[in-house]
Amino acid sequence: MGHMHGVSNHTQVQFHQLHSESSTVSHQEIVDGLTADSPYIHPKFFYDRLGSTLFDAITLTPEYYPTRTEAEIFRTHIDAMVDHIGPVGAMIDLGAADCRKAESLFSALMPSQYVPIDISVDYMRVAVARLESRYPMMPIIALGLDFSDRMALPSDVIAHNRLFFYPGSSIGNLSPDDALPLLRSLRNACGEDGGMLIGIDRVKDASVLVNAYDDRLGITSAFNLNALRHINDMIGSDFDVDDWRHVALFDEARSRIEMHLEARRDVSVRMPSVTRQFSAGERLHTECSYKYTPESFTALLNKAGFQNIAHWTDPRDWFSVFSARG
Repeated sequence: MGHMHGVSNHTQVQFHQLHSESSTVSHQEIVDGLTADSPYIHPKFFYDRLGSTLFDAITLTPEYYPTRTEAEIFRTHIDAMVDHIGPVGAMIDLGAADCRKAESLFSALMPSQYVPIDISVDYMRVAVARLESRYPMMPIIALGLDFSDRMALPSDVIAHNRLFFYPGSSIGNLSPDDALPLLRSLRNACGEDGGMLIGIDRVKDASVLVNAYDDRLGITSAFNLNALRHINDMIGSDFDVDDWRHVALFDEARSRIEMHLEARRDVSVRMPSVTRQFSAGERLHTECSYKYTPESFTALLNKAGFQNIAHWTDPRDWFSVFSARG
């Protein structure tokens, strides 16, 4: 039996590489951002191998409450979530990273199939190898995909009872106007009997928010600065991390945290086809993280076509997990 088991093990995992780091599209997207009037780097370019590892470290800092608070909500309310969600065919994990959040829910949700999706493919391969040995009977279809562009799922992803899993308040990286088309595409991909389980960070005291994005050990700072090194690797630019510093602030009017990299001095950055001057104090915008109230997020889900919505929170009302169905 043991021998046969080993054989079935390897038929259960498929890997589709649908995203290439070296693509000219990514290059152009980076250069366009860096040369824009208000220069920016898209947050998906945080996640090379070092960036993904640093993000894991951020989640362990005392200041970064979202990961722990979300985990506490899942532990406390999982039975009610399972009742609302019903049976799960494919559990489609958006931005799966190390896959541990989804894995912590396997025993409760009992998905028929697990579909992790991430832009950082090397990092996900390690996680999938771990899952393969721990859950030899679980069919896994891993997708190296930038799902911000399109939700193209291979035909072997189970179509019925799909559950899109989007934890960690990652939806907050998009403005509500940009989140809406993504949520609509998820609603379409859910079909008649599918749904979504999604974490959102809530509006709260600004100092709590800012500290979560500017921890005292400087790990978030390192994470932000590492985007410059990743971009150097990708497009051959010559950013020097010593020329930049990490800035985090809360924009109350827009209900969002912003992360920037601020030039410490006048710098000139060479890219393949162009050189850009940055003056001291000029900022590169690297990330937004929008914060919601339960009412504002429910309204957004309604707009995207979800009708049947439930949500759960922690004792401090700092974070919410929503289950949304057709």
